[in-house]
Formats: sequence, structure tokens, C-alpha cells
Amino acid sequence: MNYFAHGRFFTDTPYLLAGTAVPDWLNVVDRKIRARSRSAELLLDSSDAIAAEVARGIVRHHADDAWFHRTRAFAELTLQLTAEIRDFLGPDDGLRCHFLGHILVEILLDSKLIEQDAAQLEAYYAALEKIDGDAVARVVSEISGRNAQGIAWLLPRFIEERFLWDYPLDDKLLVRLNQVMRRVKLPELPEGFEEIFPAARHAIGRRAAELLSPPCDGDI
Repeated sequence: MNYFAHGRFFTDTPYLLAGTAVPDWLNVVDRKIRARSRSAELLLDSSDAIAAEVARGIVRHHADDAWFHRTRAFAELTLQLTAEIRDFLGPDDGLRCHFLGHILVEILLDSKLIEQDAAQLEAYYAALEKIDGDAVARVVSEISGRNAQGIAWLLPRFIEERFLWDYPLDDKLLVRLNQVMRRVKLPELPEGFEEIFPAARHAIGRRAAELLSPPCDGDI
């Protein structure tokens, strides 16, 4: 899952919403810092309401990812997009193709959800604007055992960029993907790559309900 799919139901509890974003924010500010569920669970009953909500969001993020990545739809769509990306980029680009196949399923699912309810994305950003980034960083530092002050630096930039609004727009999505490529030190995507987006959007849109349904035992 990506940011919006994780947090869209928690706009009335801003610090819980922030917690759902924390593991992905850490991938941006310092990939060596980990906010793990087992550590976050120690704060679920904290008398500090902010700490408890951030911890709940982190636990929710990991729980959602665990079942999301087990869905048949995710596995099949990732394979399908990886193959289509490989056809476009060439067979010698396996690492980048697999990475893109994975993240595009998540990003384009967010795009579908945003198109279905843009007001909910407005509420998502409005909730983030109520958050004290230093307070979130303090909680994440306690959970991870490392200085996570980078989250306080990132939060206002995340709000200002509003890059989730770019997901439904093919040209802007390509720009955002290339930002990710640079961050993870993979080659940028060439002009024209956005040609694969319409079919990918259609494929993910058709299976959005499956992607958002936890699998039953024995499903994959």
C-alpha cells in the first residue's frame, strides 16, 4: 500500500494517520531507521495520547502491508506490470523493472482512490496540517531507538509538495517516479515511459476491490 490507501480512513485522528505514513517517511529521511510493529506495540496503551496514536498507525501500516502483499491481485498485477515494463525498458533492466512493477501497483491504486474521492485527499492533507512534526519525531525516535528528527523536517515539505495529487496525471506521475528513481539510486525513466500508464491504470482499476480485500487463508 501507499500513503493514501494506508491513511485515508483516519483523517479524524491525525496522529494515527501520521503513524500510517511513518514507515514510508523513514524511507525518505533515513532508510536505516526502522519503526517496527513489535516496538510500536509497547506504546499502544501509553498515557501519552500522541504516542499511542502514532504507534497505532505504525502497527496498522505493517498489518495492512502484510495482507496487501499476500493478495492474489497484488501478485498477479506486479508480475504483469513488471513484464510490460521489461518490454519497454529492455530485458537487462530486471532490478528496475521489478521495483517499478511493485510500486506502480501501489501508486496507481492510490490514484484510483483519489479519483473516486478527491475530497478525502483534501481531508488527508488537512489532517496532516494539524500535526506537530517534532512530536511525531519524538515518538518515532523512542520506537526505533534512533534519532528520527528528520521526520519533523520532512512533514512540512510533504504537505507543501502534495505530490499525491499528481498520481492521476500521467506526465506528472512520470516526474514523481523519476524522483523516486533518483532517491533509490536507479536510472531515471525515459521520455515516453508514461505510455504504459493508461493500460496499467485500467488493469489496477478493474481489481481495486480485490487489492483492498484481505485474502482468506489459502489464497496465496
